[in-house]
Amino acid sequence: MDFSKMKTVFKALIVTKAVIKVAVILAIVFSTQAGCIDYSQAEQEADLRTIVTDWRDEVIYQVLIDRFENGDLNNDFNVYPQSAAGYHGGDYQGLIDRLDYIEELGVTTLWISPVVKNVEEDAGVAGYHGYWAQDFTEVNRHFGDLPKLRELVRKAHDRNIKVILDIVTNHVGQLFYYDINQNGQPDEHVMGSGTKSPMTRVTEWDPDFDERGIQAVTSLGESGPAPIKWIWDPEINRVPPWPAEFANPDWYNRMGRVTVWGREKQACYDAGRINAEQLNDGSWWGSHQACFDYVRMQEVLGDFPGGLKDIKTTLPEVRQAMIKVYGDWIEKAGFDGFRIDTIKHVEHDFWRVFCPGIRERAASLGKHNFLMFGEAFDGNDQLIGSFTHDNMMDSVFYFSQKFVIDDVVKNGAPTRRLEDLWKARIPGMAQGQSLNYGETPHTKGVTAADGSGLAPWQVLVNFLDNHDLPRFLYDYHDKDGLKVALALLLTMDGIPCLYYGTEQDFSGGNDPANREDMWHTGFATDGDTFKWVKQLIDLRKKQAPLRRGNMKVVWSSENSGTEKDAGILAFERTIETAVGPETVLVVLNLSKSNATWTSAKEWGGEHMKTSFAKGTKLVNMLDEPDPTDDVTVGDNGEINIKLQPRTAKVFVVR
Repeated sequence: MDFSKMKTVFKALIVTKAVIKVAVILAIVFSTQAGCIDYSQAEQEADLRTIVTDWRDEVIYQVLIDRFENGDLNNDFNVYPQSAAGYHGGDYQGLIDRLDYIEELGVTTLWISPVVKNVEEDAGVAGYHGYWAQDFTEVNRHFGDLPKLRELVRKAHDRNIKVILDIVTNHVGQLFYYDINQNGQPDEHVMGSGTKSPMTRVTEWDPDFDERGIQAVTSLGESGPAPIKWIWDPEINRVPPWPAEFANPDWYNRMGRVTVWGREKQACYDAGRINAEQLNDGSWWGSHQACFDYVRMQEVLGDFPGGLKDIKTTLPEVRQAMIKVYGDWIEKAGFDGFRIDTIKHVEHDFWRVFCPGIRERAASLGKHNFLMFGEAFDGNDQLIGSFTHDNMMDSVFYFSQKFVIDDVVKNGAPTRRLEDLWKARIPGMAQGQSLNYGETPHTKGVTAADGSGLAPWQVLVNFLDNHDLPRFLYDYHDKDGLKVALALLLTMDGIPCLYYGTEQDFSGGNDPANREDMWHTGFATDGDTFKWVKQLIDLRKKQAPLRRGNMKVVWSSENSGTEKDAGILAFERTIETAVGPETVLVVLNLSKSNATWTSAKEWGGEHMKTSFAKGTKLVNMLDEPDPTDDVTVGDNGEINIKLQPRTAKVFVVR
């Protein structure tokens, strides 16, 4: 591709875009004079107040803008609610209209899906979710305009609700194809010879990964790197990316799509990274370093399957461009933090530059305590934690914990598995083993209420379900199981995150079935799960140890099913006060059918030991007060509590 010609094209595009912007401004001016639009000065400016005291106090509520509430029918273009993969009509006005509901539930932080201009449609699927960026500088008009987005943030802030923006640095939408056969059009390239070998078909939209880079092919064989061709289809906004520098072919890795998932070991063998003996030794593929490195190479350099084009984030100019475009969004709208998509698909060195750059930009705007938490969709706890060191992420989604919670609650796995997982995170529980998560606060990172820094291990984002996974109730229609899992979510340390609709018992399967329309519920507040979540959040707000306290496990079980104490998990949450430590005791029975005690006396063990002094009176604060739940602490802090299946109790000192 002749990039000099591309520059000429984009100069023309810049002029065109400038003309369009002038026209829009004039239209707004004339409309205002005519009384059609009445934005106040405050609503036209971003709210750059810092309203976060301590992120551990927050409860995050994740919403997909398109699926929450349709508050403005005027932006309902290309809306197909009958299609699970189409735009449904949700918008910023809808979120504004439902702030009362959000506040009633008790959540304190709103995480919204990406707002940048997206590819409108690709292969019959719409970009309603926001992860197919085309223009990093403009809002997606399906949701409203920039003044309306600012209004949403400001009105949320007025209720002390923080707003987090979902962002993507790894890729853009499918905006180019690999012209493998160099015929100037996207097609399936067919390769073969006059031998009996089979024909090979390669799609130029989404070819398989090649670590050399995707190669062009002629009738005589390979002929060097395949050129890429930008698409020009304005009707569906499938045009070269913006700002203009993002249309430089050298800003993309151009290695084709990741092909290792679900077949990691075989892929490593095919690529010569492991031998036949290693292929068949029954071990986890990641235990072979060469195989682990090969899989990670594809994950970092390859296009996301479906044609999402991988950005070359190793380039210094790309890193600075990303800091610029996303720093601008803080200034434009006043966001309080970023949720960052697909972080494991970007090299660590990028985050060592990007995260400090964003912190610096936010602080320069008066936005302090700006939170960045990343999504590394992986069960490998060590890999997830690796993104929280060296001034990278303030926090990450605790995916490894999500998978363990599922196994414990749904399959009856031992609760000891949770304790073992936490030992790789919590310094006081580590018992000499190395920790997977950052132990020290980042420079200019998030802080506690007293101004001291918070380390990543203290602020991990805990969750039960999200937009990339089936709902918790999808394959396990047990509302009591959801109830006790929510009790765990909202009493453990870290930052709890609820996916919209969990409180309404949504049970959709994989994407897009797990992205239901919220408005069909009528935003009811009288359902059992809604009231349970509200009660747990209210208790969390009232009890500082449940928000900010260090966590110490005082009972977990190595048993599964209905054996002995299977299902029991108990932990203390403790803060230091001017008059000494203040402790809350949380006791849960995660078992489906095993009613049991926090005791091993029956099989030669001991009762549960806590940090409370002998004679201390404890009362359960969850559900209606019941004197039979009251507990008196015995010798050596011993307590013996019986719990029915799928129940939780939260004890405080009377």
